[in-house]
Amino acid sequence: MAKTTSGPKLPRLSPTEWPLMRVLWDHGPLALGDLYAKLPKGNAWAYDTVKTLMRRLAAKGWVKPQRVGNSFLYSSAVPRAKALRQAVSEFSDRVLGGLVSPFVAYYVESKGLSPEDLAQLEQIVAQHRGRGGP
Repeated sequence: MAKTTSGPKLPRLSPTEWPLMRVLWDHGPLALGDLYAKLPKGNAWAYDTVKTLMRRLAAKGWVKPQRVGNSFLYSSAVPRAKALRQAVSEFSDRVLGGLVSPFVAYYVESKGLSPEDLAQLEQIVAQHRGRGGP
């Protein structure tokens, strides 16, 4: 299968940063306290740790802080789809030499894809072929 291609990349999200971004993607702009409250159950981070992580995400270009009074409202600066494309592309490049087929084969063979998942994959392939792809 063809190698992946990508445009300009943002700095990679760390495993610690992904849960924060998921909260922003799922719930939209949030104050720090609201974001902290929506983190997954079992999260052991201190409030100040989340504050530091949000500053880092802003410095990396992933989050847009907007001052509101004495605090900030945080929103995602990067759509979820772009972040996922970048993460999959980086994984594919780093682990699979840019090949996508081993990645897809792994999921098809070991994750037990539902008929809906398979139909969606078939639709994606059909759309790609319709644009003149292989």
